[in-house]
Amino acid sequence: MKKRHLLSGLLPVVAVMLLAAAPPATVLRKVRQYRQQHEHELLAEYSRLLAIPNVAADTAGMHRTAATIAAMMRQRGIADVQLLKAASPAVPPAVYGEVRVPGATRTIVFYAHYDGQPVNPSQWAAGLSPFQPVLASGSLAKGGALLPMPAPGTPLNSDWRLYARGSSDDKAGVMAIISGYQALAQSGIRPTVNLKFFFEGEEEAGSPHLAELLARHRALLQSDLWIICDGPVHQSGRKQVVFGAHGDVNVALTVYGPRRPLHSGHYGNWAPNPAMALARLLGSMKDSTGRVTIAGFYDDVVPLTATEQAALRRIPIIDDDIRRELGFARPDGQGQSLVELLNQPSLNINGMRSANVGPQAANVIPTTAEAVLDLRLVLGNDYQRQIQKVVRHIEHQGFFVTHAEPTDAERAQYPRLVRVVPATGYNAQRTPMDSPLAGRVVQAVQSTVTEPVVLLPTSGGSLPLYVFKQELGTTTLTVPVANYDNNQHAENENIRLGNLWDGIETMAALMTMK
Repeated sequence: MKKRHLLSGLLPVVAVMLLAAAPPATVLRKVRQYRQQHEHELLAEYSRLLAIPNVAADTAGMHRTAATIAAMMRQRGIADVQLLKAASPAVPPAVYGEVRVPGATRTIVFYAHYDGQPVNPSQWAAGLSPFQPVLASGSLAKGGALLPMPAPGTPLNSDWRLYARGSSDDKAGVMAIISGYQALAQSGIRPTVNLKFFFEGEEEAGSPHLAELLARHRALLQSDLWIICDGPVHQSGRKQVVFGAHGDVNVALTVYGPRRPLHSGHYGNWAPNPAMALARLLGSMKDSTGRVTIAGFYDDVVPLTATEQAALRRIPIIDDDIRRELGFARPDGQGQSLVELLNQPSLNINGMRSANVGPQAANVIPTTAEAVLDLRLVLGNDYQRQIQKVVRHIEHQGFFVTHAEPTDAERAQYPRLVRVVPATGYNAQRTPMDSPLAGRVVQAVQSTVTEPVVLLPTSGGSLPLYVFKQELGTTTLTVPVANYDNNQHAENENIRLGNLWDGIETMAALMTMK
């Protein structure tokens, strides 16, 4: 393709400053028209971005991703594009840029993250590879078929899916944000607020250096509001504005057995099996309805306000449809809806491992059994306090808890031995629904659709909103764009093209809100 395409001849930021403001209907019409005229170029550009590996273990890929996003921002006329770095050069940089608008009295930072979850290519469907973007006629789980990349001029179906790691979580956020601005600039529409852009590279790792980055660049990042573009729209397909996010922390457990694997016939009934011990321990943490039985687990939750409770009652309840789609008979939660349960802390087993299964299974008593717990927190929980509740529960089950590899003396003394290693976590954060800025955000999103926007007090996913509040004292609201069935964090991750196009319109509406 010749270099003269949608990225060439973009309006410089000075020219954008001179453009006129426009009413919501005009913004939507012009942005949609621009997107429709440039869908093929946008899809090709996005596919090139998705082809760059973005998992933490690939340092070169992460830095290349950051550099590519910075170049995409410069091509769109975004000013002062730079890589914000931590003290350690090994930390992926945040990508920053800004657009200053004469007369604007407010500044909004648009946030997304460009890192993705680890991948196991062998688990992806036939014909898919995590970093080779592929189109499909629909969800492969629902009978979609793989498609060749269409020739320029071929109509693109909004229900087509683009499969690749990060396609939904969260390069889609990056693409929607910068393309939303691009559509405004190319359509002659001036933003109503000063814009700043901040794309993080460690969100999937728990944002361990985000506080450092925010503190180092506090003056640069001052604003009235952060718009977080991450996560899926509501399962009904409606757009949503999310006022808070879970906190999160992972806890690794290792239960110890004999020093070497033993023949299960020669030593069964005598040598303790760590896999069995771990299974019993994990089973003690929840009852048959899925409620966590750890003492005090729910005690410090801040209740929802009357406004938040009313918002929950207005959310479409489609639990039975989702349950049938996912193929299980009865949900946990003692009859509570999914959205009600999202506003409670949770405990999940991310994974378990001990010896082998399938063709590699052998008749052995293994030496260790491992599991990783995922603790999701709501407002009022403190992640360190929540970890201590788990540790006390483990001790009450008769285990001696160590945070290092057990010594010979500990092995000899304690019949039940577990190593507990918590990761770095962060707490939950929630913005009040009656915030004046929140009302403006909801109004802007609503201007892009006819059906009511879903207002959700707390999202199911976790985001470092607490860190933004702690370091910058700022207000945060999340406006997601991805389809709910996008397989984020798993194999066959995908983005529905219609969701990406809608996301561009949503971001443009937020940049021109009253």
